[in-house]
Amino acid sequence: MILDKIENAHFYFAISENLKKGFDFIKNTDLVNKEVGKYEIDGNEVFATVSEYESKAHEDCRPEAHQAYADIQFIISGKEAIGYAPLNGQTPTTEFNAEKDIVFYEGETVQLHLETGMFAVFFPQDIHRPCMQIEGPEMVKKVVVKVKL
Repeated sequence: MILDKIENAHFYFAISENLKKGFDFIKNTDLVNKEVGKYEIDGNEVFATVSEYESKAHEDCRPEAHQAYADIQFIISGKEAIGYAPLNGQTPTTEFNAEKDIVFYEGETVQLHLETGMFAVFFPQDIHRPCMQIEGPEMVKKVVVKVKL
């Protein structure tokens, strides 16, 4: 897991070419004015989903993990908490959905606070619980870039 500001993204380019492509999309796209929707960056290797929503109560958000992709979750506007825990024997609450590359878990996570201009990268060994409110519900605009590993 990585937590940082977008101006420091260049420190992580060497991890993988696909991760660099994802950061380049974030840094070189007018995300404030980008419509909600899915955007191809490099076919199925790297793609992005822009969404807008109201942050939710902790209990309404489920811990999740992926196997084929890492997530770059970048806050365009607003703020939210994202829970984090290393994947370490937690009990799945669903079967792995290969088509959506997702499995949900039970268990607690540590809250990370992200605000405008910040990102978190979650790898397959990271459980994350996105979309949580910090001080009550708030409108959030976020892009999640899926990066094939």
